[in-house]
Amino acid sequence: MPATWVALPESTEELAAVLRACAERGLAAVPVGGGTKLDWGGPPERCDVLLDLCCLDRVLEHAAGDLVVRVQAGLTLDRLAAALAAAGQELALDLPLPGATVGGTLATGLAGPRALRYGTPRDLLIGITVVLADGTIARSGGKVVKNVAGYDLGKLFTGSYGTLGVIAEATFRLHPRPQDRRWLVTRRDPREVFPVLAAHQAEPSAITLDWPEGTVTVLVEGAAAEARAQALRLEVGGDLLAGEPAGWAGLDEPVTEVRTLPTGLPALLDALGEARTRLWLADHLVAYTAAGPDRLHGDGRRVRVLGQPQAAPNPLLQRVKERFDPGRVLAPGRLLGGF
Repeated sequence: MPATWVALPESTEELAAVLRACAERGLAAVPVGGGTKLDWGGPPERCDVLLDLCCLDRVLEHAAGDLVVRVQAGLTLDRLAAALAAAGQELALDLPLPGATVGGTLATGLAGPRALRYGTPRDLLIGITVVLADGTIARSGGKVVKNVAGYDLGKLFTGSYGTLGVIAEATFRLHPRPQDRRWLVTRRDPREVFPVLAAHQAEPSAITLDWPEGTVTVLVEGAAAEARAQALRLEVGGDLLAGEPAGWAGLDEPVTEVRTLPTGLPALLDALGEARTRLWLADHLVAYTAAGPDRLHGDGRRVRVLGQPQAAPNPLLQRVKERFDPGRVLAPGRLLGGF
């Protein structure tokens, strides 16, 4: 839906001033970063003010010795990656959608294949600054990895789709850039290969499956990457690649995200049939995007539809929304459950 006004705040304080004005006038505000996932989540009931965070795009602090960086939410992940590369470091998140911003990635909670080793955005987040619906600036966490104070607030806002507060800044823990990377590509039956790969001493960083063609791709990175990848090859066969395969971390307009235990993989593949999709292992679960969510429910599977509101209202989410945004200023209706 078209917005009546567009605001481009250049600081956290200006963002707070815009939201105070929206709250006082009963205007609905919808935050946007790179716009790559603006159609994810439920459609907002109304959008009076579009909060474009493109001007909040700076690296505020990079403590290379501590492997910590603090950035503004409108900074794109590719620009952040370029800045960190000069110090031989990285924010260990895949870049499945070109132009995605830090704030948008946190707001949707999007994680790519390397979540198997490094975790999701919420796992790498150690500090956050958000502006609440009434214009209050709230900060949580800190700049050191061992500081656990306020972690829950950062986790709450990760995946909230901009409905509880607008993310203005984020602090992440970093990792050294891998010394080397190798990809192993095999076409053996994924029902046999996934369990072997997940438990292998080579410690792959990512394991994906392109279905229904059955191509399994494994990323091994870090010290002795080639030797470790060769050890995997002896187990499952296939070809070793020194360069990144085409479309390795990319996503083609995700519709459904599903998570299940790896033991449920055979049933999931049966349910998918000939539907084209990409699957990956993450947190010892199989996570993937696919069309046709109706046939994927049940059997212990957890399904989240991207681009649609959750069918059944969630009382807990409703209470959280009422606590943080009682006036329904921030993207009303976009939170799962239609809140």
